[in-house]
Amino acid sequence: MSDCNHDCGSCSENCSDRQENPGIQKAPMNKMSNVKKVIGVVSGKGGVGKSSVTSMLAVAARKAGKNVAILDADITGPSIPRAFGIRTKAQGNEDIILPVETKSGIKAMSVNLLLENDTDPVVWRGPVLSGVVTQFWSDVLWGDIDVMFVDMPPGTGDVALTVYQSLPVDGIIIVTSPQELVGMIVEKAANMANMMSVPVLGLVENMSYFQCPDCGSRHQIFGESHIDEIAGKFGIEKVAKLPIDGDIAKACDDGTIEDYSSEEMEKLYASL
Repeated sequence: MSDCNHDCGSCSENCSDRQENPGIQKAPMNKMSNVKKVIGVVSGKGGVGKSSVTSMLAVAARKAGKNVAILDADITGPSIPRAFGIRTKAQGNEDIILPVETKSGIKAMSVNLLLENDTDPVVWRGPVLSGVVTQFWSDVLWGDIDVMFVDMPPGTGDVALTVYQSLPVDGIIIVTSPQELVGMIVEKAANMANMMSVPVLGLVENMSYFQCPDCGSRHQIFGESHIDEIAGKFGIEKVAKLPIDGDIAKACDDGTIEDYSSEEMEKLYASL
């Protein structure tokens, strides 16, 4: 590009002169932590159930006997503490922050665990938001973790770029809904992951259908699914389709997501 400053680390353009990971250093992890696998959960837009899918995947991993953590990188719209019914605040000192554990032993860190009130708005600019994410990675004493799920904010902005560049992300799960417009947005998320050399491990289509409790027939409330076409286009083999289920929303609202069992999410986690 004619106006290129050759700082590929601050640019999202996929031009012919782009250098992969030019001098980008991953954020350091504190010496008392060891995270073996990092999986980002992303969505191209809000309102598709990304945080509930993150929560259910974490619960599935915990049921499989893994040491599990959730880093809530959705700084301006944190949902993880509410879904797990976490009411205590994170503790720490100038050097280290202790994550809060859920009732089943999942370790979690979210900005809402640091705010005085859950409803206090986070009115910060992009660089500050990104700094908080790297601080959650480096300054939290995670301990020995088999798999960490990173609940990322919707879209392809500053925080998503920070996660890809600063954390050792092994792959991502993209969450979407059946609307045709969403297909384009999913492709944006997949293209960003490819640009950052991060594999897409799977697709989750939330609210894919409604199954009648009386006759058992399935109804596509939000239109025909296109998830299989998108998966084929990007060579993604693992696809999960979640039904419209009021029990999921209620579990997240009540803070009892650990009591909800999702066979689809357990199958997806087992295949990762």
